[in-house]
Amino acid sequence: MSGPPPPVDWSAWWERPGRSGVLTDFDGTLSAIVEDPSRAVALPGVSAVLASLATSLGMVAVVSGRPVAYLGDRLPGLPTVALFGLYGLESLRDGRLEVAPAALAWQEAVSSTARRAAAEVPAGVEVERKGLAVALHFRRRPELAGLVAAWAAEAAAGTGLLAQPGRFSVELLPPLRADKGTVVEDAAAGLDAVCFIGDDTGDLPAFAALAKARREGKTTLAIGASSAEQPQALAGAVDVMVEGPEGALAVLRELADGLAGGRGGRSAGAPA
Repeated sequence: MSGPPPPVDWSAWWERPGRSGVLTDFDGTLSAIVEDPSRAVALPGVSAVLASLATSLGMVAVVSGRPVAYLGDRLPGLPTVALFGLYGLESLRDGRLEVAPAALAWQEAVSSTARRAAAEVPAGVEVERKGLAVALHFRRRPELAGLVAAWAAEAAAGTGLLAQPGRFSVELLPPLRADKGTVVEDAAAGLDAVCFIGDDTGDLPAFAALAKARREGKTTLAIGASSAEQPQALAGAVDVMVEGPEGALAVLRELADGLAGGRGGRSAGAPA
């Protein structure tokens, strides 16, 4: 059973909410890790707390390697929460879906790679088609990690796509300047305080972007959601570790409650 969330200093967010933002990963951060990605769902209460935060903060966003459509299905009815899919290649803001124009040129390469993967990778490796990316999941067959990585590297060399490792997966996507770090970097440019919450290898560029923003004078907060499968680099990249998605939801709820209660200037965990 998880205990109370660790102390988190939200004072900058409470004092200047309109100039502050929170960005968060989805899988493993707002949802439990599941064997079949199509069965992932947000924890109960996630949509409500995101909606509450969006009434006060300058930016609330979910940033994922999943497509925007995937995120929208799992987080419906949140028009004021920005959704960034495929590491920022897609975005949905204020009801407007945008796709990076440069990514469209790679659509056929991704499609042909997905078709080839479906025909060639061993049974037990799931081929997830994401439109502008394709992911190979080997959670059911972890002993095939090396084979899948080699297959993806060969496919990347032949197509020009980028092979990007993840949790029990390898993803092939357009070789463009687009990752969670670029999304955070762009968001931070218009904010005084910015937070990112994540749990996996793909979130490390976002934490690096926060470190850069902090050096430039921004107030930043890097929160890691722990798991048995977290990358070794995660703990050293964040300011605070919380216990999985439940811990991530708890600290977001603490921020939302503070904003709703006019708790400006008091740090989480400080005496009331």
